[in-house]
Amino acid sequence: MPTFHQIFGLQLEATSPIPGLVALPSLHAPDLRVCLGSIPPWLRRLQTSQEVRYVSSYHDEQGEPNMRVWTLAGSEYFRLWYSDDTDFVVDRHGRNVWVTWAASATLEDTATYLLGPVLGFAMRLRGLVCLHASAVAVDDQAIAVLGPAGAGKSTTAAAFAERGHAILSDDVLALSDQDDGILALPAYPRIRLWPSSVASLYGAPDALPRLTPTWDKRYVDLTRNGYRFQEKPLPLAAIYLLGERTSDLRAPLVEGLATRDALLSLIANTYVTKLLDREMRGREFEHLTGLIGRVPVRRLTPHTDTGYLPRLCDVILEDLRAIRSFAPGR
Repeated sequence: MPTFHQIFGLQLEATSPIPGLVALPSLHAPDLRVCLGSIPPWLRRLQTSQEVRYVSSYHDEQGEPNMRVWTLAGSEYFRLWYSDDTDFVVDRHGRNVWVTWAASATLEDTATYLLGPVLGFAMRLRGLVCLHASAVAVDDQAIAVLGPAGAGKSTTAAAFAERGHAILSDDVLALSDQDDGILALPAYPRIRLWPSSVASLYGAPDALPRLTPTWDKRYVDLTRNGYRFQEKPLPLAAIYLLGERTSDLRAPLVEGLATRDALLSLIANTYVTKLLDREMRGREFEHLTGLIGRVPVRRLTPHTDTGYLPRLCDVILEDLRAIRSFAPGR
Protein backbone atom coordinates (compact mmCIF):
# COMPACT_ATOMS: atom_id res chain seq x y z
CA MET A 1 0.00 0.00 0.00
CA PRO A 2 1.31 3.51 -0.77
CA THR A 3 2.26 5.86 2.05
CA PHE A 4 1.52 9.58 1.98
CA HIS A 5 3.66 12.38 3.42
CA GLN A 6 3.73 16.18 3.34
CA ILE A 7 6.96 17.98 2.40
CA PHE A 8 7.65 21.43 0.92
CA GLY A 9 3.92 22.08 0.77
CA LEU A 10 3.34 19.03 -1.44
CA GLN A 11 1.59 15.72 -0.91
CA LEU A 12 4.11 12.97 -1.58
CA GLU A 13 3.10 9.40 -2.36
CA ALA A 14 5.76 6.73 -1.72
CA THR A 15 5.73 2.99 -2.25
CA SER A 16 6.75 2.55 1.40
CA PRO A 17 7.26 4.87 4.41
CA ILE A 18 10.22 7.26 4.13
CA PRO A 19 12.38 7.61 7.26
CA GLY A 20 12.18 11.13 8.67
CA LEU A 21 8.71 11.86 7.29
CA VAL A 22 5.37 11.44 9.06
CA ALA A 23 2.76 9.20 7.41
CA LEU A 24 -0.50 11.09 6.83
CA PRO A 25 -3.90 10.42 5.26
CA SER A 26 -4.21 11.13 1.56
CA LEU A 27 -5.77 14.56 1.13
CA HIS A 28 -5.83 14.74 -2.67
CA ALA A 29 -4.08 13.40 -5.74
CA PRO A 30 -0.31 13.34 -5.02
CA ASP A 31 1.86 16.18 -6.26
CA LEU A 32 4.97 13.99 -6.19
CA ARG A 33 5.49 10.23 -6.40
CA VAL A 34 8.56 8.35 -5.11
CA CYS A 35 9.18 4.74 -6.11
CA LEU A 36 11.60 3.17 -3.62
CA GLY A 37 13.70 0.20 -4.65
CA SER A 38 13.05 -0.02 -8.38
CA ILE A 39 13.37 1.79 -11.68
CA PRO A 40 11.00 0.84 -14.54
CA PRO A 41 12.67 -1.28 -17.27
CA TRP A 42 11.69 1.22 -19.95
CA LEU A 43 13.38 3.98 -17.99
CA ARG A 44 16.52 1.93 -17.46
CA ARG A 45 16.77 1.42 -21.23
CA LEU A 46 16.97 5.19 -21.69
CA GLN A 47 20.26 5.21 -19.78
CA THR A 48 22.02 3.84 -22.87
CA SER A 49 21.69 7.30 -24.47
CA GLN A 50 22.41 9.47 -21.43
CA GLU A 51 24.42 12.70 -21.63
CA VAL A 52 26.71 14.00 -18.89
CA ARG A 53 25.25 17.01 -17.03
CA TYR A 54 27.54 17.25 -13.99
CA VAL A 55 30.49 15.44 -12.38
CA SER A 56 31.44 16.23 -8.78
CA SER A 57 34.93 17.57 -8.15
CA TYR A 58 34.96 15.67 -4.84
CA HIS A 59 36.02 12.02 -4.86
CA ASP A 60 35.57 9.01 -2.58
CA GLU A 61 38.38 6.85 -1.21
CA GLN A 62 38.53 4.88 -4.46
CA GLY A 63 38.95 8.06 -6.52
CA GLU A 64 35.39 7.91 -7.88
CA PRO A 65 33.50 11.22 -8.16
CA ASN A 66 31.04 11.45 -5.29
CA MET A 67 28.22 12.24 -7.70
CA ARG A 68 27.46 12.12 -11.41
CA VAL A 69 24.39 13.53 -13.14
CA TRP A 70 23.16 12.68 -16.63
CA THR A 71 20.21 13.77 -18.74
CA LEU A 72 18.07 11.13 -20.41
CA ALA A 73 15.74 11.34 -23.41
CA GLY A 74 16.61 14.93 -24.25
CA SER A 75 16.36 16.17 -20.64
CA GLU A 76 12.99 14.53 -20.04
CA TYR A 77 14.66 12.78 -17.10
CA PHE A 78 17.72 13.30 -14.91
CA ARG A 79 19.81 10.54 -13.41
CA LEU A 80 21.65 11.33 -10.15
CA TRP A 81 24.15 8.62 -9.25
CA TYR A 82 26.23 8.53 -6.05
CA SER A 83 29.50 6.66 -5.65
CA ASP A 84 27.96 4.31 -3.05
CA ASP A 85 25.73 3.12 -5.93
CA THR A 86 22.59 4.95 -4.86
CA ASP A 87 20.83 5.75 -8.13
CA PHE A 88 17.98 8.27 -8.57
CA VAL A 89 15.96 9.24 -11.65
CA VAL A 90 13.84 12.41 -11.58
CA ASP A 91 11.49 13.55 -14.33
CA ARG A 92 11.93 17.05 -15.73
CA HIS A 93 8.82 18.41 -13.99
CA GLY A 94 9.88 17.22 -10.52
CA ARG A 95 6.80 15.02 -10.19
CA ASN A 96 8.26 11.51 -10.17
CA VAL A 97 11.35 10.05 -8.49
CA TRP A 98 12.70 6.51 -8.71
CA VAL A 99 15.57 5.17 -6.61
CA THR A 100 17.61 2.01 -6.14
CA TRP A 101 20.52 1.41 -3.77
CA ALA A 102 23.27 -1.12 -3.05
CA ALA A 103 22.63 -4.17 -0.87
CA SER A 104 25.11 -2.78 1.67
CA ALA A 105 23.08 0.43 2.10
CA THR A 106 19.88 1.01 4.05
CA LEU A 107 16.67 2.89 3.38
CA GLU A 108 17.80 5.41 6.03
CA ASP A 109 20.98 6.02 4.00
CA THR A 110 18.92 6.54 0.87
CA ALA A 111 16.58 8.96 2.68
CA THR A 112 19.51 11.28 3.49
CA TYR A 113 19.97 11.83 -0.25
CA LEU A 114 16.26 11.88 -1.04
CA LEU A 115 15.26 14.47 1.57
CA GLY A 116 18.24 16.67 0.74
CA PRO A 117 19.70 17.13 -2.74
CA VAL A 118 17.23 14.97 -4.68
CA LEU A 119 14.00 16.58 -3.52
CA GLY A 120 15.83 19.91 -3.42
CA PHE A 121 16.54 19.43 -7.14
CA ALA A 122 12.92 18.36 -7.75
CA MET A 123 11.76 21.61 -6.13
CA ARG A 124 14.09 23.57 -8.39
CA LEU A 125 12.57 21.77 -11.40
CA ARG A 126 9.15 22.83 -10.13
CA GLY A 127 10.28 26.48 -10.22
CA LEU A 128 10.97 27.09 -6.53
CA VAL A 129 14.09 28.74 -5.14
CA CYS A 130 15.78 26.60 -2.48
CA LEU A 131 18.34 28.01 -0.06
CA HIS A 132 21.00 26.28 2.04
CA ALA A 133 19.18 27.35 5.18
CA SER A 134 17.36 26.31 8.30
CA ALA A 135 14.10 28.08 9.11
CA VAL A 136 12.63 28.89 12.51
CA ALA A 137 9.14 30.10 13.40
CA VAL A 138 9.02 33.28 15.45
CA ASP A 139 5.43 34.10 16.31
CA ASP A 140 3.59 34.22 12.98
CA GLN A 141 6.65 34.55 10.72
CA ALA A 142 9.75 32.62 9.72
CA ILE A 143 13.41 33.54 9.82
CA ALA A 144 16.04 31.79 7.71
CA VAL A 145 19.55 31.03 8.95
CA LEU A 146 21.67 30.76 5.81
CA GLY A 147 25.13 29.40 5.15
CA PRO A 148 27.27 26.68 3.58
CA ALA A 149 27.86 23.25 5.10
CA GLY A 150 29.44 23.55 8.54
CA ALA A 151 28.38 27.17 9.09
CA GLY A 152 26.10 26.30 12.01
CA LYS A 153 22.60 26.44 10.48
CA SER A 154 21.35 23.25 12.10
CA THR A 155 23.02 24.00 15.42
CA THR A 156 21.31 27.40 15.52
CA ALA A 157 17.96 25.82 14.64
CA ALA A 158 18.43 23.27 17.43
CA ALA A 159 19.20 26.07 19.89
CA PHE A 160 15.92 27.75 18.93
CA ALA A 161 14.08 24.41 19.23
CA GLU A 162 15.40 24.13 22.79
CA ARG A 163 13.71 27.47 23.50
CA GLY A 164 10.35 26.16 22.30
CA HIS A 165 10.35 27.59 18.78
CA ALA A 166 8.84 25.50 16.02
CA ILE A 167 11.20 24.56 13.17
CA LEU A 168 10.21 24.60 9.50
CA SER A 169 13.31 23.20 7.83
CA ASP A 170 16.86 22.08 8.26
CA ASP A 171 19.46 22.56 5.49
CA VAL A 172 16.98 22.93 2.59
CA LEU A 173 14.55 25.87 2.63
CA ALA A 174 12.11 26.05 -0.29
CA LEU A 175 10.55 29.47 -0.92
CA SER A 176 7.30 30.26 -2.69
CA ASP A 177 6.88 33.74 -4.18
CA GLN A 178 3.36 35.00 -3.46
CA ASP A 179 1.72 38.34 -4.22
CA ASP A 180 1.64 39.28 -0.53
CA GLY A 181 5.11 38.03 0.39
CA ILE A 182 7.64 35.20 0.32
CA LEU A 183 6.49 31.99 2.00
CA ALA A 184 8.88 29.59 3.74
CA LEU A 185 7.68 26.03 3.11
CA PRO A 186 7.94 23.32 5.80
CA ALA A 187 10.31 20.45 5.02
CA TYR A 188 10.47 17.52 7.47
CA PRO A 189 10.42 17.20 11.29
CA ARG A 190 14.10 16.54 11.96
CA ILE A 191 17.23 18.57 12.66
CA ARG A 192 20.42 16.81 11.59
CA LEU A 193 23.48 17.42 13.77
CA TRP A 194 27.09 16.31 13.82
CA PRO A 195 28.27 14.72 17.09
CA SER A 196 30.27 17.82 18.05
CA SER A 197 27.10 19.92 17.94
CA VAL A 198 25.17 17.23 19.82
CA ALA A 199 27.83 17.31 22.55
CA SER A 200 27.64 21.12 22.78
CA LEU A 201 23.85 21.21 23.00
CA TYR A 202 22.99 17.98 24.81
CA GLY A 203 26.10 17.09 26.80
CA ALA A 204 27.43 14.05 24.91
CA PRO A 205 28.07 13.27 21.22
CA ASP A 206 25.79 10.21 21.36
CA ALA A 207 22.92 11.89 23.24
CA LEU A 208 20.70 11.71 20.14
CA PRO A 209 19.85 8.77 17.84
CA ARG A 210 21.85 8.11 14.69
CA LEU A 211 20.42 9.32 11.42
CA THR A 212 21.36 6.00 9.80
CA PRO A 213 22.96 2.79 11.12
CA THR A 214 26.02 3.41 8.93
CA TRP A 215 26.68 7.09 9.69
CA ASP A 216 27.52 8.92 12.91
CA LYS A 217 25.38 11.97 12.21
CA ARG A 218 22.50 12.41 14.69
CA TYR A 219 19.07 13.98 14.65
CA VAL A 220 16.51 15.79 16.80
CA ASP A 221 13.01 14.35 16.34
CA LEU A 222 10.72 17.38 16.26
CA THR A 223 7.62 15.21 16.82
CA ARG A 224 8.75 14.14 20.32
CA ASN A 225 9.98 15.38 23.70
CA GLY A 226 8.13 18.68 23.54
CA TYR A 227 9.78 19.89 20.31
CA ARG A 228 7.61 21.45 17.61
CA PHE A 229 7.53 21.21 13.84
CA GLN A 230 5.88 24.05 11.93
CA GLU A 231 3.54 22.20 9.55
CA LYS A 232 2.18 25.19 7.65
CA PRO A 233 4.03 27.76 5.52
CA LEU A 234 4.91 31.08 7.10
CA PRO A 235 5.85 34.46 5.58
CA LEU A 236 9.59 34.98 5.57
CA ALA A 237 10.52 37.96 7.77
CA ALA A 238 14.33 38.01 7.51
CA ILE A 239 17.39 36.07 6.35
CA TYR A 240 20.49 35.80 8.54
CA LEU A 241 23.70 34.89 6.74
CA LEU A 242 26.15 33.10 9.03
CA GLY A 243 29.66 34.50 8.69
CA GLU A 244 32.96 33.24 10.04
CA ARG A 245 33.08 32.65 13.78
CA THR A 246 35.14 35.03 15.89
CA SER A 247 36.51 35.14 19.42
CA ASP A 248 35.77 38.87 19.60
CA LEU A 249 33.96 39.52 22.89
CA ARG A 250 31.41 41.66 21.04
CA ALA A 251 30.15 38.58 19.17
CA PRO A 252 27.64 37.43 18.26
CA LEU A 253 27.07 40.42 16.02
CA VAL A 254 24.42 41.26 13.42
CA GLU A 255 24.68 43.92 10.72
CA GLY A 256 22.99 44.90 7.49
CA LEU A 257 24.22 43.97 4.02
CA ALA A 258 24.39 46.17 0.96
CA THR A 259 22.00 45.07 -1.80
CA ARG A 260 24.80 43.75 -4.02
CA ASP A 261 26.42 41.80 -1.18
CA ALA A 262 23.07 40.38 -0.15
CA LEU A 263 22.35 39.20 -3.69
CA LEU A 264 25.79 37.60 -4.08
CA SER A 265 25.39 35.86 -0.71
CA LEU A 266 22.05 34.40 -1.69
CA ILE A 267 23.37 33.23 -5.07
CA ALA A 268 26.30 31.53 -3.31
CA ASN A 269 23.94 29.72 -0.92
CA THR A 270 21.20 28.46 -3.21
CA TYR A 271 20.64 24.70 -3.29
CA VAL A 272 21.96 22.31 -6.00
CA THR A 273 23.04 25.31 -8.08
CA LYS A 274 25.50 23.23 -10.13
CA LEU A 275 22.67 21.14 -11.55
CA LEU A 276 20.79 24.11 -13.02
CA ASP A 277 20.75 24.97 -16.71
CA ARG A 278 20.98 28.50 -18.09
CA GLU A 279 17.21 29.05 -18.12
CA MET A 280 16.86 27.86 -14.51
CA ARG A 281 19.74 30.11 -13.44
CA GLY A 282 18.04 33.05 -15.11
CA ARG A 283 14.80 32.40 -13.22
CA GLU A 284 16.79 32.00 -10.01
CA PHE A 285 18.49 35.38 -10.48
CA GLU A 286 15.12 37.02 -11.10
CA HIS A 287 13.59 35.43 -7.99
CA LEU A 288 16.55 36.33 -5.76
CA THR A 289 16.60 39.93 -6.99
CA GLY A 290 12.93 40.20 -6.07
CA LEU A 291 13.55 38.48 -2.75
CA ILE A 292 16.11 40.98 -1.45
CA GLY A 293 13.71 43.79 -2.32
CA ARG A 294 11.10 42.28 -0.01
CA VAL A 295 13.02 40.50 2.77
CA PRO A 296 15.92 41.97 4.81
CA VAL A 297 19.21 40.05 4.54
CA ARG A 298 21.52 40.43 7.54
CA ARG A 299 25.06 39.23 8.27
CA LEU A 300 25.38 37.25 11.51
CA THR A 301 28.80 36.72 13.08
CA PRO A 302 28.74 33.94 15.71
CA HIS A 303 31.22 33.50 18.55
CA THR A 304 33.64 30.58 18.34
CA ASP A 305 32.50 29.39 21.78
CA THR A 306 29.25 27.41 21.48
CA GLY A 307 28.41 28.60 24.97
CA TYR A 308 27.35 31.82 23.28
CA LEU A 309 24.51 30.07 21.37
CA PRO A 310 21.79 31.41 23.71
CA ARG A 311 23.13 34.91 23.13
CA LEU A 312 23.13 34.25 19.37
CA CYS A 313 19.41 33.48 19.54
CA ASP A 314 18.84 36.64 21.60
CA VAL A 315 20.69 38.78 19.05
CA ILE A 316 18.56 37.40 16.21
CA LEU A 317 15.32 37.97 18.09
CA GLU A 318 16.33 41.51 19.09
CA ASP A 319 17.22 42.32 15.50
CA LEU A 320 13.95 40.85 14.24
CA ARG A 321 12.01 43.05 16.66
CA ALA A 322 13.88 46.08 15.32
CA ILE A 323 13.05 45.05 11.74
CA ARG A 324 9.38 44.65 12.61
CA SER A 325 9.26 48.04 14.35
CA PHE A 326 10.35 49.72 11.12
CA ALA A 327 8.08 47.68 8.86
CA PRO A 328 5.28 49.59 7.06
CA GLY A 329 2.05 49.57 9.02
CA ARG A 330 3.74 48.99 12.39
